[in-house]
Amino acid sequence: MGEKMAAAVALSSGVSFDAACDVLVIGAGAAGLIAALRAAEAGADVLVLERDAVPRGSTALSAGLVPAAQTRFQREAGIADSKADFAADIMAKSHGEADRATVDRVVDVAGTALEWLADNHGLGFSVIDNFTYPGHSARRMHGLPSRSGAELMDRLRVAVETAGIVIVNHATATTLYKDDSGRIAGVGVLRPDGGSDRIGCKALVLACNGYGGNRALVAAEIPEMAGALYFGHPGNQGDAVLWGRALGAASRHLSGHQGHGSVAHPHGILITWATITEGGFQVNLDGNRFANEALGYSESAATVIAQREALAWTVFDARIAAIARQFEDFRQAEAAGAVLVADSLGELSARMRLPAGALEETAAGVAQFKRDGATDAFGRNWAGSAPLAAPFAAVKVTGALFHTQGGLVVDGAARVLSDDGAPLPNLLAAGGAACGVSGAQASGYLSGNGLLTAVALGFIAGATSAEVALRPGA
Repeated sequence: MGEKMAAAVALSSGVSFDAACDVLVIGAGAAGLIAALRAAEAGADVLVLERDAVPRGSTALSAGLVPAAQTRFQREAGIADSKADFAADIMAKSHGEADRATVDRVVDVAGTALEWLADNHGLGFSVIDNFTYPGHSARRMHGLPSRSGAELMDRLRVAVETAGIVIVNHATATTLYKDDSGRIAGVGVLRPDGGSDRIGCKALVLACNGYGGNRALVAAEIPEMAGALYFGHPGNQGDAVLWGRALGAASRHLSGHQGHGSVAHPHGILITWATITEGGFQVNLDGNRFANEALGYSESAATVIAQREALAWTVFDARIAAIARQFEDFRQAEAAGAVLVADSLGELSARMRLPAGALEETAAGVAQFKRDGATDAFGRNWAGSAPLAAPFAAVKVTGALFHTQGGLVVDGAARVLSDDGAPLPNLLAAGGAACGVSGAQASGYLSGNGLLTAVALGFIAGATSAEVALRPGA
């Protein structure tokens, strides 16, 4: 019997399952693999379903950086930070819209999860100590040596395989089967050859991210990004939200999302926002600045998209390029020829094909603001920002939608809640499948919020799912 391609929910009465496990995880991104590792460590028999040939997900497309406070990695780097300050930063960036209990929970757990991954699974995290991301009051971004999400995914996959956890690739979950009490009994899975299987479970973790790849849902929930380049994983079709609706689960902040205003065009390579925070700026195709770039890369996506041809240039210098070069994505952009370099602004402008004199005039204005330590007409304060110096650099960029931040409402144990606030019996959500901590607007996204909830909620969901599955009578 074939399974439907769309996310569906059906009654389990009379349904037989081809295989069974304690904890079933849908999605082999960072959230799913961390949940699997934690559940297995607690003694559960775990199976992970992944629709792709290899676990990658949106994590692999990111810089792989996880914000956490009061970590030993920060202490080793001489960085003073506190969980209270981190939570305050998230609340401030989200305009107070984020759920405070969720914020406190993920902030409290994030550092523990990173140290657990380092100690138990050999992931070599360190903290970025040479620049501060917008909105963060301390340097708390943690990453692996290459500063790439691809490395993070590779290391998590190896850890899962080493732990003996089975990942079934090319497996698209289509149908959730529930009993009369609302308990999930299992999942229908579609294989590439058109065949299907049904897998029973005692607890189910939804780690299949958000709905950024579902154009209809994006148009309905985030109309300003309906035509934007989607830089996330195409498998993010909103299955968790759709299943949740069918199960009577609550959702929140579906308009919330992470954008990015600096994706190299036409190369499609992420350009780190350090090119801005360290003193760079953006101009449109006329050579004029158009926004306060320092507000953050997420809200900058819409402002870049609003420019002619939905394009802009990020302008910086060799000093900033040296900082950006610690990121593999930036090195790839240089290798691909996306980064233009010139010994003078006039030469750079000519290579950018901007109107004569426009870039020089704009750069002169920025330089004056920096000398004066002043705030410009867009509201960007340039106090303490180093002047740009030759050789100069520029990258043509566009804005993009990276991933959605709204999703299913979960409690402190990562259990999915119903519309009336009660937890569903054995359903959990983590990462982009769950409502994040960014509120309802792109401007509420604080750098790293996506991987923060992937790591923290994945860590929590793994423990809770094992507890649920191994409970007598489950």
